[in-house]
Amino acid sequence: MIIGGAEDKLRRPTILTHFVSLAGGRDARIAVIPTASSLGREVVEVYEALFTKYGAAEVHAVRPETRDEAHDQALVKTLDEATGIFMTGGNQLKLSGVVCGTPVGDAIIRAHQRGAVVAGTSAGASIQSSHMVAFGVGGATPKQRMTQVAAGLGLVGTSVIDQHFDQRNRYGRLLMIVSQSPQLLGIGVDEDTCALVEELDGSEVLRVMGRGAVTVFDGARMVSNAHEAKRSSPLLASGVVFHVLPEGSAFDLTTRTLVPHQTAVDQEDADELAEASRDLRQLARDIAAADAAPSAIRRRLARKRRPTALRSNEPTAETAGEDATEPPAAATEGDTPA
Repeated sequence: MIIGGAEDKLRRPTILTHFVSLAGGRDARIAVIPTASSLGREVVEVYEALFTKYGAAEVHAVRPETRDEAHDQALVKTLDEATGIFMTGGNQLKLSGVVCGTPVGDAIIRAHQRGAVVAGTSAGASIQSSHMVAFGVGGATPKQRMTQVAAGLGLVGTSVIDQHFDQRNRYGRLLMIVSQSPQLLGIGVDEDTCALVEELDGSEVLRVMGRGAVTVFDGARMVSNAHEAKRSSPLLASGVVFHVLPEGSAFDLTTRTLVPHQTAVDQEDADELAEASRDLRQLARDIAAADAAPSAIRRRLARKRRPTALRSNEPTAETAGEDATEPPAAATEGDTPA
């Protein structure tokens, strides 16, 4: 679960509650890694209270502050037993510098491989890709040297992930990385938005949930001058395939194609439409057979759509003829039956 930061924790905590659900709900054993944050214990207390509120059975802190501490077998054991791992926001370069290539980092990868849900917000989102934005300025135009890249955990292969994407205008720096390494898929995630990546039928599929969007840059066939551009000059980036994916969208990261959208049909609406269709077909048959006047047909349809309790008080055919409101005209001499 790649979360773009600033996820709603109180009013509409859809992303966090979904994380707890995927981790096992009432049986969830969650490990919180706050290494990127300068707040330390305080941020663990916040997420511990939230995850417990949303039904998790256990929440434990795994907080290595140095690479030596990331060799602690007690921390590794906690991660090996976790059904869900959550990495907080903060300084992503600190997080990767402490975790990547250590027993703690290896335990996170093992958890991912055995099917535990691995989530991260902000810095914890960036570290999940193979390449990670270390730091850099914002801006819409890609410019040479506007950002630096470090190694990530590689849970999402051949990619680079950026967060707070639209809110901090990080289009340029992500496009700069893709211009320099067109084989990488650039993934930008907005705040309070999650890119949920899962393996389906041999492909990695990204699904979007939350109030923002996920932006994808595919530079597989792009043309760029990144190899010769001078320092801080704007980059040529032509032929980049650009995707903006709102909630409900799905994208195949393996084939780099949009998964066709399937619109969900409300069952109540479907039943109402089916009933209306049956009424129209019956009306057409009645008119074609000339077995009733249009006014009688309308009254019959109206009675059919009323609740049964209301229809029980209506006059029956025995007490009032079906066309009682339209008495027949008096016959005159010479009239003959039709």
